[in-house]
Amino acid sequence: MRTGTIARTTAETDIAVTVNLDGTGLYDVSTGIGFLDHMIEQFSRHSLIDVSLRVKGDLHVDQHHTTEDSAIALGQAIHQALGDKKGIARYGEAHAPMDEALARVALDISGRPVLVWNATFTQPRLGEMDTELFEHWFQSVSQAAGITLHIACLYGSNNHHVIEGIYKGFARAMRQAVAIDPRKGDAVPSTKGQLGG
Repeated sequence: MRTGTIARTTAETDIAVTVNLDGTGLYDVSTGIGFLDHMIEQFSRHSLIDVSLRVKGDLHVDQHHTTEDSAIALGQAIHQALGDKKGIARYGEAHAPMDEALARVALDISGRPVLVWNATFTQPRLGEMDTELFEHWFQSVSQAAGITLHIACLYGSNNHHVIEGIYKGFARAMRQAVAIDPRKGDAVPSTKGQLGG
């Protein structure tokens, strides 16, 4: 099994995360931010990547550090679990409808982290979570995991549906990209012979 475990402690957060890329979508998530927990649980369930994530953060200050650091640790664990990336499909793409909203996510496990974000919200908060933090969460995951990530909400009027569609689209795209293609054997999916750099 391809697993990654990260323990990350700073003055702002204390985080422990384990992922299993060859899982079944089991999750145990506690960040202290209920809506963020819900989104990461959706990611786990629909990617089939098992995620155990426990965070103690300085929520008495705000949610920024907890949101950012949980994404960094999750991205680092995914990067670790991918190892040398031999045999992976590398690319993933998904359109994810959530009622009236439709999200599109395309990604490349390239080792070149880029986020292109095209989604807006009409409310400053969902539950207790600031909506401006969602873009930052995906930016942090992209950087830490080494993923080129394009995210767009094609349309949608309900903010909850917009972001849930995005997380589910990300999950389905990751499910494709991390899958092992038996035709590739031990080959790294790049003519350079390596990904990144």
